[in-house]
Amino acid sequence: MSLVFDIETIGSDFDSLDEVTRHNLTRWIKRHAGDNEKSYNAMLKDLKEGLGFSPLTGEIVALGVLDTEMNKGAVYFSAPGESIADFEKGGFLFKQKTEPEMLESFWQGAKKYNEFVSFNGRCFDVPFLAIRSAAHKIRPSKDLMSRRYLSGQSFNAKHIDLLDQLSFYGAVRRKGSLHLYCSAFNIKSPKAEGITGDDVGRLFKEGKYKEIAEYNSWDLIATRELYDVWKKYINLGNF
Repeated sequence: MSLVFDIETIGSDFDSLDEVTRHNLTRWIKRHAGDNEKSYNAMLKDLKEGLGFSPLTGEIVALGVLDTEMNKGAVYFSAPGESIADFEKGGFLFKQKTEPEMLESFWQGAKKYNEFVSFNGRCFDVPFLAIRSAAHKIRPSKDLMSRRYLSGQSFNAKHIDLLDQLSFYGAVRRKGSLHLYCSAFNIKSPKAEGITGDDVGRLFKEGKYKEIAEYNSWDLIATRELYDVWKKYINLGNF
């Protein structure tokens, strides 16, 4: 059985970080910008908007999974200050949970699977999951980072990172985004509804928690369809 997984993240409020952390994050900006205030402010803005890309300055606000055989999934999502009842849509069960509850549920469910599918999961999702789990004193049930090449991976926890596979482990000059691969293979892109990963932080601030959760489910569907293409037409090794 294969499990597709994906996360959505947001960054911490920059002003809420301690002084040493703010200094560590901005010292390179000062070196590059020099006395150019406009350049400094532009780089500072980019830094603040990118805090969600690191598990050291961000957190998971949606975590979704999709069983490729059953074609059913679940999305856990954060909604602070809200009490949102579970709901179903498009083959997914949506459940409100805190970040540690999401992680507990993910690793518990992962025990049932021996194959995991992601898009750029090895460079982003899995390290983020691992660090955030450790921050909450939660131990992963599967090792999804060891042995990058499929031929050397354990049967107990095979991780198929589609970005690795479709870029042939970086052999191509440009790897491409999920949207580009979806366009190339005539798959409906999760960006088709007008939401991208860059919008998650803003949507979270606006309290649009359901919208974030549903966007996560679109990512899962697109990744699953991309996996089907890879498995049928590209995976000549049959790993």
